[in-house]
Amino acid sequence: MLMELEQVLHMNGGDGDNSYAKNSSQQKEAILKAKPLLQQTMREFYCNSFPDCIRFADMGCSSGPNAFLPTWETIEALHKTCHSLNCKPPLLHVFLNDLPGNDFNTIFKALPGFYDRLKKGDDQNDLLSCFIAAVPGSFYGRLFPPHFLHFVFSSYSLHWLSQVPEGLISEKGVPVNRGNIYPTITSPPSVHKAYLDQFEKDFTKFLTLRSEELITGGRMILTLRGNQSKDESFNNYRPIFLELIGSALHEMVLEGVVEESKLDTFNMPMYAPSLEEVRNVIQREGSYNINLLETFQLSWDAGSSNGENSLEGKYARGKQVAMKLRPVVESILVSHFGNAILDDLFQRFSIRVADCIEKGLGVHTNVIISLTKK
Repeated sequence: MLMELEQVLHMNGGDGDNSYAKNSSQQKEAILKAKPLLQQTMREFYCNSFPDCIRFADMGCSSGPNAFLPTWETIEALHKTCHSLNCKPPLLHVFLNDLPGNDFNTIFKALPGFYDRLKKGDDQNDLLSCFIAAVPGSFYGRLFPPHFLHFVFSSYSLHWLSQVPEGLISEKGVPVNRGNIYPTITSPPSVHKAYLDQFEKDFTKFLTLRSEELITGGRMILTLRGNQSKDESFNNYRPIFLELIGSALHEMVLEGVVEESKLDTFNMPMYAPSLEEVRNVIQREGSYNINLLETFQLSWDAGSSNGENSLEGKYARGKQVAMKLRPVVESILVSHFGNAILDDLFQRFSIRVADCIEKGLGVHTNVIISLTKK
C-alpha cells in the first residue's frame, strides 16, 4: 500500500498553468509564517554549538520556487548571526527530500539561479558555504545515517498519511465512509478513529526516525494542516477542501457523471489533526522537548492577487483557490477516477469555495511545532 501511494502521490511538475510551481502561493505563505521561528531557532542552535557544518533537511520540499525558500531563510539567519559575531559562517549542507515521483528536475534546473542570487549577496564567499542535494524517499522511512542531521524542517507535508487508513471497509465488504472522501460530520465515529489511528502511527514513526537521524540537541520546525472544525473563534462549522471535493463528487454521482462505487471506495490519505492530538503523539513518543506548539490561520486564497469583494470577485477567488489545490491532489484523483472528470470537478469545487468565502468560512487552521531532540 505504501509503495502504491508513493507512485501516485506527487504535486504536478513542470511550470505549466496546472503545475505546483505556478500555484503554490499559499504554501509559500505558510513557509513565511514559520520564517521568524525558523530563523530564531537556527540562530539559537548555532550559538549553542558553533558547528563548522550544519546539515539541514527540508522534508516534503516539492518543486518550484518554494523548494529553496526555507534554505534561503536559513542562510539569512546564519549570515546575520555570524556578521553580528564577526565570525565566518558555517558550511550549510542542505538535503531536499520528497517522494521519488517529485519533480526534482525542475529543482535542479533552478539551482544556477539560486547560486547566482547568492553571488549578489554581501559576501561572495557565501556561494561556497551552501551545498544542496536531493534525497528522494518517504519520510516515513529512514533517510539518513544515525546522529547525522542538525536541523529538520517540514512545511505542509505531515498531514499526508503513508496510506489510506485501514478499517474503512466493513467485515461484509461495505464501504463505511460512503459518499465521502474524508472524515466529515456525516461520517461514522469509526471513520474518524481510523484516520486518527493512522495519523498517530505515521507521526510517531516520523518522530522516531528523525530522532535516530538527529544529533542530541538537534532541532525540528514543522507545519501541517490542523483541525479547524473545532475552532471556537468561528460560530459555523468550517469544511476543509477535501469535504468540498467530496461534495462535488457526490453531486456528480447523482447526475450519473461518476459511478457511485467509485466514490464509495475512494478515501484521501490525509488527516488534519487537532493541537491536542499532535501534542499527545509527541509526548507519547518521548524523544523531544516541545518548545512551541500552536496554531495560525491562513485564508484559502492567501497569496492571491484577487481580493475583490464583488460577486464577480467572489467566483474569481473561488477559481483561483481551485487552481491552487488542483496540482496538489490531481495525481491521486486521476489514479482513481481518471482524467476525464477533472475540469468539471474543479469547476464545481470552485463554486463551493466561493460560497464558503462569502460566508466567511474560507480559512485554514495550521499547526506549527518547534522541537528539540533530548
